[in-house]
Amino acid sequence: MQVSVRRLALHPLALAQCGRLGGAVPRPAPRLLIPGTRTLFSDTGVWEKDYRTETRRKVEQWWHPRIMEQWRRDTLEELKSKPFYVLSMFPYPSGRLHMGHVRVYTISDTIGHFQRMRGHQVLNPMGWDAFGLPAENAAIERGLDPEEWTKSNIQAMREQLDSLGLCFNWDREVTTCLPDYYRWTQYLFVKLFKAGLAYQKEAVVNWDPVDQTVLADEQVDENGRSWRSGALVEQKLLRQWFIKTTNYAKPLLDALSDLPEWYGVKAMQANWIGDCTGCYFDFSLKVNSEETGETLAAHTSSPEAVFGAAYLAILPSHRLLHGTSSVRSALEKHFQPGRDPLCVGVCCLCFCMCVCVCVCVMFMLHLCLPGIPDSSEQDLSVARALGLKWTTVLKSQDDGTHTLINSEEFTGLSREQAFHSITQKAREQKVGGHLTSSKLRDWLISRQRYWGTPIPVVHCGSCGPVAVPEEELPVTLPKLPSLTGKGASPLEAAHDWVSCRCPRCKGPARRETDTMDTFVDSAWYYFRYTDPHNPDRPFERPLADHWLPVDVYIGGKEHAVMHLYYARFLSHFCRDQGLVAHREPFRKLLVQGLIKGQTFRLADSGQYVKREDIDFTGEEPVPLGGGRLEVTWEKMSKSKHNGLDPQEVVQQYGIDTVRLYILYAAPPEQDILWNAKTDALPGVLRWQSRLWQLVTKLRGARQLGDVPNPSLLKKKEQTEARKIWDNKNYAIEQVTAHFTGDFLFNAAISRLMGLTNTLTSATVRVVQHSAEFEEALATLVLMTAPMAPHLTSELWAGLAGGKPTSVTFLVFYVTGESLGMRHFCHPSISDSDPQINNKVCGTVTVPRQMSQDAEQVQRLVLESQLGQELLGERSIKRAILSPRTALINFLIDE
Repeated sequence: MQVSVRRLALHPLALAQCGRLGGAVPRPAPRLLIPGTRTLFSDTGVWEKDYRTETRRKVEQWWHPRIMEQWRRDTLEELKSKPFYVLSMFPYPSGRLHMGHVRVYTISDTIGHFQRMRGHQVLNPMGWDAFGLPAENAAIERGLDPEEWTKSNIQAMREQLDSLGLCFNWDREVTTCLPDYYRWTQYLFVKLFKAGLAYQKEAVVNWDPVDQTVLADEQVDENGRSWRSGALVEQKLLRQWFIKTTNYAKPLLDALSDLPEWYGVKAMQANWIGDCTGCYFDFSLKVNSEETGETLAAHTSSPEAVFGAAYLAILPSHRLLHGTSSVRSALEKHFQPGRDPLCVGVCCLCFCMCVCVCVCVMFMLHLCLPGIPDSSEQDLSVARALGLKWTTVLKSQDDGTHTLINSEEFTGLSREQAFHSITQKAREQKVGGHLTSSKLRDWLISRQRYWGTPIPVVHCGSCGPVAVPEEELPVTLPKLPSLTGKGASPLEAAHDWVSCRCPRCKGPARRETDTMDTFVDSAWYYFRYTDPHNPDRPFERPLADHWLPVDVYIGGKEHAVMHLYYARFLSHFCRDQGLVAHREPFRKLLVQGLIKGQTFRLADSGQYVKREDIDFTGEEPVPLGGGRLEVTWEKMSKSKHNGLDPQEVVQQYGIDTVRLYILYAAPPEQDILWNAKTDALPGVLRWQSRLWQLVTKLRGARQLGDVPNPSLLKKKEQTEARKIWDNKNYAIEQVTAHFTGDFLFNAAISRLMGLTNTLTSATVRVVQHSAEFEEALATLVLMTAPMAPHLTSELWAGLAGGKPTSVTFLVFYVTGESLGMRHFCHPSISDSDPQINNKVCGTVTVPRQMSQDAEQVQRLVLESQLGQELLGERSIKRAILSPRTALINFLIDE
């Protein structure tokens, strides 16, 4: 016999009375609220009719520690339900939160609560991006150890986050400056080094003269200034460490098509990577027919025609013309600035070529290029002007296509075939061949500062650069007596630390004194959250595969290129290393805009003016000292006198009010112009009061003494109840879509405000006797809960009474449709049970005191009219009553 499951839902607010209530109408009966039920925020046990400021404070004081503790206990459960990973970009520990932090963490906390209420096991972790220049500069200014400074800031910011009622998985906290974290950053670097993806070379680099460190190309703005200090960047020749991200350009570009839309970030990533239509080849350099041991990477969009190269073009600023390169003297003999182009007497040899080509110094280039006359008219004209010889490698066919000639084993192939064959051979010989664009550069990760992850490499006179063995990690930072931030890397001063033994030959060696760019630390932290205390590996694959990819990643759009690109690269690399199953680390990206404050500047000098120094009594604000003001909206900062202290704002308005305002004022990706006088803040204050009044209204109706009786409703009142029911169903559909699809929380709140209006206008008899009003109000409270957990927990207590339970820990489901209606069921149930998708067959009301007695519930269901219709003639094999939810399942023979 085929076995199937039929499910009958018990209404969550089941009528608290003894006896059997039959009937086939699948609508829930109302619950009789008991007068004088003890409320949870008041010692008196009396429900306060008005939601005043003092009431709000009491509610939040009562529920704040209980919600935090319940979340802590909930995170300790085993991995048994469907996972949901919501991740907000972790902050730099500056010591003080700003309103931008409040916005991003409010969004992640809201999504976390919502998904927890849907039955998911939620991971909402928090950590600290704790290395970097700000801490080092602050330590230098104050004469402090940057570690002490950072740890004190972390403690202060964690207390601030807790005061905002944000439910993070603090048991999974990570801090990038601690050895138990950066040990694994070094481990991943060693993996990259062994895979040939981490390398060191001399390069003309961007030098920040203020912060005294190298910057990646991505950290220099379009005006040539440092992204952090604002200083004009200088060009300097240094030996630097790079990660060969260009090898992954094509996979990273192609994978974008499989991701959902990322608020324009996908286009920014694609533009940054560029069209991957060519590749780099490594050319060996020769002087006077002798190989120098140096290589030159050159990009070509016609790799299939590489056998026809006539020359290799470099810029006058190329590293070969600077520093101590072994070919510099040979180039200088021939190079004369101002001549364009100029062929010099250094030759290069490609991996697959048996003839040399000259190095040509040219202006108006942006990278090193091989000149191939067969594939470019410009290359042809340059080769002719220089009097160079080259080999013809392309032969035209009658159909307009080309085949290769004079190309060794590739001769006879079509251009397309040769393209793939030659690049494949280059990859096999590890001399290039990875498809990438001409605009993309490898990731420069060297930083000449102290406060960063040490690069785990030693330099040996015999062996060259050697990676520190994995079992000897971490290479920890030494303690330095003082920091100046000037000159060479501060680690150079730690002589005992720098001097070491080569892991390979055991001879004398020196440690690498550059530290890593902090973007390396943040390129993999989302992995560590899945297994944060593992002492043996960066993370266990089963745990990473359980949680990843991140379901929703939330952060600022300013990280659209650098951080997201690096994180995606490292995830692809970890997949190729067999560390994880997925290439892409993030499913959905949710970017949030800024919170801007009003700024006032003197028109003549541009000086920012404090609000207390402005006269607002007239039509236009004017400075007290005279003059004219320019009024704008800018990113909040102390220097602009337009910032807000989040704790002061919360103290004034309350946690839930601030949360609702942030979510309601604008869609996440748009900026918020913070103004307490706008409609948004007064609007959410009024809405909270109206929610409170609705619960007060229902309690008052139930306390009239009459048992609710839907049969007493007249036709007009039944029509009104049906409209309430339809409005509730529409709200469920819309709000769920906003929470899971477009993340338009402002639209979700507007829809809930509409449902609030419908319930507020309900007539007294509909409030007193209809199941629809009570069901809609319960639904309204549940759907508001992720955004305002303290208020709604108290509203739920007012509706249901009993043991204090935060509403955000009641699990609800849209369990199916019955006569076009959707049902919410609670408290807790695992949606890993496939039976959850069966249709709800109806509702039978049972007394609360009997709801966990399997025999009693089975008897009441079978004796009801609904039970008789559906189960009267069936052979029941087994009846299963869930111990944690108001559902009973019958196993029957089909």
